[in-house]
Amino acid sequence: MQKDRRTKIEQLLALARLGLIRARDLDTCKIPRAYLNRLVATGQLERVGRGLYRAPGSLVTEHTSLAELSKRVPRSVVCLLSALQFHGLTTEAPHQVWIAIDTHARQPKIDYPPIRVVRASGAAYRHGVEKKTIEGVSVKITSPAKTVADCFRYRRHVGLEVALAALRDYLRKHRGGMDALTKAAKADRIYATMRPYLEALT
Repeated sequence: MQKDRRTKIEQLLALARLGLIRARDLDTCKIPRAYLNRLVATGQLERVGRGLYRAPGSLVTEHTSLAELSKRVPRSVVCLLSALQFHGLTTEAPHQVWIAIDTHARQPKIDYPPIRVVRASGAAYRHGVEKKTIEGVSVKITSPAKTVADCFRYRRHVGLEVALAALRDYLRKHRGGMDALTKAAKADRIYATMRPYLEALT
């Protein structure tokens, strides 16, 4: 029994070393959730927030909140200001993690990190979604082109100045990326709005 307990603890710690873990991640490994509290009490695990844990001393970066959010809301897509920061298309650090969820999805209820939610469906939701591994977590995030198109689609949320600055940075850093930008704008049904700005800047 003691050996079985040690094995489960070792499995749990090995999982934590790979990246953030949720309490529900233990179910597939048949590790009792009670082990989480025990390991937190002995300092072998850190509780990040409700139902979310990591190994002590884990590297915390500017993108840690994206990994934490993706663990908590797996079907969400990091977008807009958070995606701009990730792709280096802005120097500003957003105070919230911006995510897109399906129009019919339930509003996420989480205590941390703070979030800002926009809704989309069809091509506007599915187009231009990339998967990035951040701190051991698979994170869905909009591509640079889709992020810029989204800034125009949601310009009432982020401001037209932010959208224009993102477009300028994109055109400077992604030369030859006009085709991807056009496809993203059409998926968002925003191409007619973006076109005059594109023509003025190219």
